Amino acid sequence: MAHSAPTTLANHQTTVLTTSSGNPVDDNQNSLTAGEFGPILLQDFHLIDKLSHFARERIPERVVHAKGAGAHGYFEATTDLSHLTSAKFLQKPGIKTPVFVRFSTVGGERGTSDSVRDVRGFAVKFYTEEGNWDMVGINTPVFWIRDPKKFPDVNHSQKRNPRTNLKDADMFWDFLSLTHESLHQVTVLFSNRGTPYSYRHMHGFATHTFRLVNAQGVAHYVKWHFKTDQGIKNHTAEEAAELDSSNPDSSTEDLYNAIDKGDFPSWSVCIQVMTEEEAANYRWNIFDDTKVWPHADYPLQKIGKMTLDHNPNNYFAEVEQAAFSPSFLVPGIDVSNDRVLQGRLFSYPDTQRYRLGTNFPQLPINQPYRTKVSNYQRDGAGTFSENYGGRPNYEPQSQDPSGPEQQLYDIRAKFVSCSLTGKTGRYPYRDADDDYVQPRNLYHLLKGKEQDDLIKNIVGHIKHVKNPEIIKRQIGLFNKADPEWGRRVEEGLKAAGKNL
Repeated sequence: MAHSAPTTLANHQTTVLTTSSGNPVDDNQNSLTAGEFGPILLQDFHLIDKLSHFARERIPERVVHAKGAGAHGYFEATTDLSHLTSAKFLQKPGIKTPVFVRFSTVGGERGTSDSVRDVRGFAVKFYTEEGNWDMVGINTPVFWIRDPKKFPDVNHSQKRNPRTNLKDADMFWDFLSLTHESLHQVTVLFSNRGTPYSYRHMHGFATHTFRLVNAQGVAHYVKWHFKTDQGIKNHTAEEAAELDSSNPDSSTEDLYNAIDKGDFPSWSVCIQVMTEEEAANYRWNIFDDTKVWPHADYPLQKIGKMTLDHNPNNYFAEVEQAAFSPSFLVPGIDVSNDRVLQGRLFSYPDTQRYRLGTNFPQLPINQPYRTKVSNYQRDGAGTFSENYGGRPNYEPQSQDPSGPEQQLYDIRAKFVSCSLTGKTGRYPYRDADDDYVQPRNLYHLLKGKEQDDLIKNIVGHIKHVKNPEIIKRQIGLFNKADPEWGRRVEEGLKAAGKNL
């Protein structure tokens, strides 16, 4: 089982080699032929079984987050959060919840280097007694965009040119220079936090704004933070480049080896909390995921600790087939009006249906194994449960008194309403000038070598842009945040021989 600790192969008994249908194999070395020197016969099912399975071993890789590593562990609550949420696993200190975590790079393919400058995925599946809750986050507190319509575009711009099939700096900076709200994420990515030392030495963030709802139906807005207990540790651009050639699997290896030798990594889990009244009057739109809530306004509150204590038994079954979605929620944790989050509620499970099949929740790594799944959904490719036998496949129904029924009177399972106002329409975000305040603050927060590295990292990437107008446009965004920032990038480009 995906959720058990690793098993030893010592003192094992020999088992019979079989086909995929369980039939014993008489010869696994020699194909069935028409005579000693004759052609192979199509009736050799074991041969066809092996070859056809081999040809299908590679499922479609993720469009983003293709390369990843993962581990099992647990989350232990250290605070009573019953005043904020009715989620059972957060009700009192000491409650332990099994988790599976998948870390990843984002833009590259499965063969990409672990040390590449990129955002890192940080997805946590909590196996609670009320079903699975997925915290599908990244290692940065902000995102590139604030409307899901731009999601395909931002990812296309960071992948391969459709004509040359090469990574393209012009594409990358063309999109970003025309998308001013991206500047905050650009600043984080081109600081040394864009090249973390390992998955163990980086924070994780839900990035989006969520809601916690208590047993009385009172809601608060929250931001989730996973703060590494190992301490933040990053590579310089030069160190990352060296690892790219010497050990492209450095983060995967580091995580596996640390857990294997008993050096279990952990993260302190914290939240920021805001009332609905405060949200309505806050300086920034709290549903804009290109913005943070400054800790001076809303301090971190530690609520628990997450520890990873055993490696997967099988990479494909557990890490590659793990499927996450922010729409997998438990009572007491709810979504907000964050536009990108709203888009992901659909796109993530839809991607898994394409990649793994409509029954991907039945895979052991994805099963909410601490509670019973009971509904009227049937059939589809990859059904390997009993498919509910002969029970009715519709509802309401009166044929099976033991069939599942909705919890009409349980406020914990009921959708908690929120206030909506205004007419339908396509509304751009207001106060675009505010898109430069937080990047400016972060630029000033970086001191000495950290700020020097930011400039050097930006110059080292943007100097490959062929179209000077794209560079000028991006420098214009730096200037709006801080004229010194733009000047230093321009001077760095000239020193690198780039004429603007």
